[in-house]
Amino acid sequence: MIAQNLDTIRRRMAAACRRAGRKPEEITLIAVTKTFGNELIREAVRAGCRDFGENFVQELVRKRRELGGEEIRWHFVGHLQSNKVRHIIEWIHLIHSVDSVNLGNEISKRAQNAGRTVEVLVEVNSTAEKTKYGVRPEEAAGLIGRLRQLSNIKVSGLMTIGPLAPDPEESRGPFRSMRKLIETLRIGGITLPHLSMGMTNDFEVAIEEGATMIRLGTAIFGQRSGLSREAGLSAGQGATVPRANGIS
Repeated sequence: MIAQNLDTIRRRMAAACRRAGRKPEEITLIAVTKTFGNELIREAVRAGCRDFGENFVQELVRKRRELGGEEIRWHFVGHLQSNKVRHIIEWIHLIHSVDSVNLGNEISKRAQNAGRTVEVLVEVNSTAEKTKYGVRPEEAAGLIGRLRQLSNIKVSGLMTIGPLAPDPEESRGPFRSMRKLIETLRIGGITLPHLSMGMTNDFEVAIEEGATMIRLGTAIFGQRSGLSREAGLSAGQGATVPRANGIS
């Protein structure tokens, strides 16, 4: 099933690239494995996936430990709390969701202690939805400037989540604004190769609008059966509904 799903996704990615005059090799497919089991992940690895994303630190650490024999590049795509950076800093491939100087400072400090430089993306709230994390588009340049002053951290691009809407075309405006934002930042002399946007419902629109990374979960693995323990605990009894966390 996984191999068949990935084949379908790759054909759709190629078609979107043709429409946009792009090459499929410009796009990195990140398989988001939140709540999915290790056997499904192994099946995706056998089908050619190398980049995998997780939303919660506890689940990411456990899966990395249990899947240590697999050739996997792990991405963190959810909201990252500063006090959990230390758990992933020594081996994480890319953090997609930096939205504050405080978080950047913690990543920088922990990366320096680990003797490595960590690549990050700045998360931008391109839809102005209060339920989402990320800086406002007009704040992105300022945050990037401050992060670039830190040691052992490399800002490599931007990440955003499209609107929670059934029609993928509703994502086109926000995605196009992200493409224009990253182009403006590049003109200003900031090297930003990556634009992470597009999930199961809108990844073709994202590719047409310049995404270099797309984050897919249900399109690859099927419908999620429920939240992970950590995801459930993030809401808690009597808590407010958590903000959008990059679920694909």
